[in-house]
Amino acid sequence: MRTLLCGLLVAAIAWAEGFPGAAALDDAIEHAIRENQLPGAVLLIGHNGQVVYRKAYGDRAVMPVVEPMTVDTIFDCASLTKVVATTPALMKLLEQGKLRLNDRVTEYLPEFQGGKSEIRVRNLMTHFSGLRPDLDLEPPWNGYETGIQRALLDKPAGPPGLRLVYSDINFILLGEIVHRLSGEALNQYARETIFEPLGMHDTMFLPPDSLRPRIAPTEMLEKPRLLLRGVVHDRTARYMGGVAGHAGLFSTADDLSRFCQMMLNKGEWQGRRIFNPLTVAMFTTPQSPPDQPILRGLGWDIDSPLSGERGDLFPIGSYGHTGFTGTSLWLDPVSNTYVILLANSVHPHVRPTITSLRGRVATVVAATFGIETPGVSLTGYNDTLSGAGVHREVARNGQVLTGLDVWADEGFPQLKGKRAGLITNHTGIDRQGRRNIDRMLDAGVHVAALFSPEHGLSGKEDRENISNAVDPKTGIKIWSLYSGKDRRLTPEMLAGLDALVFDIQDVGARFYTYVSTMAYAMEDAAKANIPFYVLDRPNPVTGVHVEPPMLDRDKLSFIGYFPLPLRHGMTVGELVTMFNVENRIGADLTVIRMTGWQRGDWFDSTGLPWVDPSPNLHNLTEALLYPGVAMLEYSPNYSVGRGTDAPFEQIGADFISGPELASYLNQRFIPGVRFYPTRFMPSAAHFAGIEIQGARILITDRQSFDAARLGLEIAAALLKLYPGKISLDVNRDLIGNANTIRDLQAGEDPRAIRQKLEDSMQTFLRIRERHLLYR
Repeated sequence: MRTLLCGLLVAAIAWAEGFPGAAALDDAIEHAIRENQLPGAVLLIGHNGQVVYRKAYGDRAVMPVVEPMTVDTIFDCASLTKVVATTPALMKLLEQGKLRLNDRVTEYLPEFQGGKSEIRVRNLMTHFSGLRPDLDLEPPWNGYETGIQRALLDKPAGPPGLRLVYSDINFILLGEIVHRLSGEALNQYARETIFEPLGMHDTMFLPPDSLRPRIAPTEMLEKPRLLLRGVVHDRTARYMGGVAGHAGLFSTADDLSRFCQMMLNKGEWQGRRIFNPLTVAMFTTPQSPPDQPILRGLGWDIDSPLSGERGDLFPIGSYGHTGFTGTSLWLDPVSNTYVILLANSVHPHVRPTITSLRGRVATVVAATFGIETPGVSLTGYNDTLSGAGVHREVARNGQVLTGLDVWADEGFPQLKGKRAGLITNHTGIDRQGRRNIDRMLDAGVHVAALFSPEHGLSGKEDRENISNAVDPKTGIKIWSLYSGKDRRLTPEMLAGLDALVFDIQDVGARFYTYVSTMAYAMEDAAKANIPFYVLDRPNPVTGVHVEPPMLDRDKLSFIGYFPLPLRHGMTVGELVTMFNVENRIGADLTVIRMTGWQRGDWFDSTGLPWVDPSPNLHNLTEALLYPGVAMLEYSPNYSVGRGTDAPFEQIGADFISGPELASYLNQRFIPGVRFYPTRFMPSAAHFAGIEIQGARILITDRQSFDAARLGLEIAAALLKLYPGKISLDVNRDLIGNANTIRDLQAGEDPRAIRQKLEDSMQTFLRIRERHLLYR
């Protein structure tokens, strides 16, 4: 067998010398090395059963001494472990009749979620389980069993089958399923059933010290000061002892070449049958929920936010995977081609992912072989709308009582005998549409002063610097909190008050200013030793959808009081509780909670009357679209539909072709939304009195709709189709995240950007969890 491999490698060298795409490949990788995206790499390409290109670039190590890269370098595969070790091990167990994809995970791990979970094995393998991306790593812990116990009990972030959340916890659990069904540890079972039959002698978990000189080092840790070399880079896998279902495998390009060719041979390698062809087909065709535009195989990626390594020309129907350390595989059954790019881009420190380089390499390879297939017939799970994992929304008909309703029914007892100040606007009404001001006065509360936010007490003002006024019905003075620069309550405004009450409807978006008005008021009340009461109201776009990007701390402002994600999934009562604790404000805070509200409720499930919260939000659809569409609304030459009858439901500009933009966005298959060309003439704001072209936005599935993805896709489309017309920098306070702006400017796929941003929310989600008032 070694003689055969030597022969293949000699042929590869001969091929490499005359490989038509060699110059373009060398240029792409060497340019990335010069730009310090990675220290070095090994590239191996297979086509029609032969290795046709195999080359080492740059350095294997740059510290403590420089070592040149060699083609036999052993790499930390990171998440390639999922598809080279864990997934094939599960393929074996399925063929043996020990595993069924549609079984609940509790069939194999009875203690999972206390024995009560609807999550299926298929959900784990496609990353549609609803589990979080990773386990908590602080405070540090250690031990394989500790890691498994944590994974078994980790609370899901959402229901299964609804949304792609790439999760290492999924494959930690799958690795344990292999362990329990086979009776062997994952590393032992994979070696016996996969690596040894394929002759993958340099592929293993826990490589011995004798191989250390050939292993590409990864990160130089600071505490303790240690260069990881032959020790898994992934922190969770390291805590678990180096063997886990999601990471820990080490391998070479030559060994992975054998594995890839076996997969393209439909499970056969040099006359030996490793898998049944039907098994290979099942695992490498779409198995994700059929109502999702994202295509995932079992373990393998097909067409998702993570499939940037497919490039521009390999067809949908090809498949692959990446690893955080810089590794990637992509296989195309149609052209019988595979691309292996192994790098240690995290050496000696973590850098941005090399998604762009992977895509360029794949595109060059596909172009070299003249691959023109626009796609293949995708069969399997996605052919039908039946099967495990399908989620269908069932709307609830609730009877929610807001904080105002609850407190009014009690007679506002905490306000008796006090001079109260009320921060409110036109949204401060009860279930019968009666104003909070009138309910308080009727109950005998002394309302000594009113305070209004942006848009004034009536909610109709759409301008800066709103003046003080008088409520025409009661004659009570209205102090404007949207005038001047600081927009705070002054000692003059607070003079003589014994209590301060806030009652305004929010819309669930980070940059909606009513929340900042509330937070500023609480700070001012704390300084004046005045009790602060918040009457809670529903988040109209549910309390379960949380979407990045996170607001950078250096961008805090009136449109971003706290480092929140774009959609926070919290009520005003929960937000104010979090602000008080996390910012150590020390306010004497009381939240009057709602009754009857559930976190999954959309506004139409509450039974409450809709009131336009501001002049350009007329309905729930616009409130749902608002966070994504408004990300670019500071652009002076661009309209988000203000001044029309459909603000935030359409976008346009004098440089936009409506048919072109709508067609492009529809081809992106953004979950839950479609587009069609339109023309409109705003009566106010940008392009007032001028007819412009644009795209109308239609929500088709609000449960799968992701406002963040929409905003990223619109930004990327405008940058691509109309270069130089839109500035992201002018919208930096709305986008709120420097890395997101940088990635968009660099031309990264919005799907990949959106997926990367998921990790950035984990700290916030833990903080958020502590302050949720409704479970």
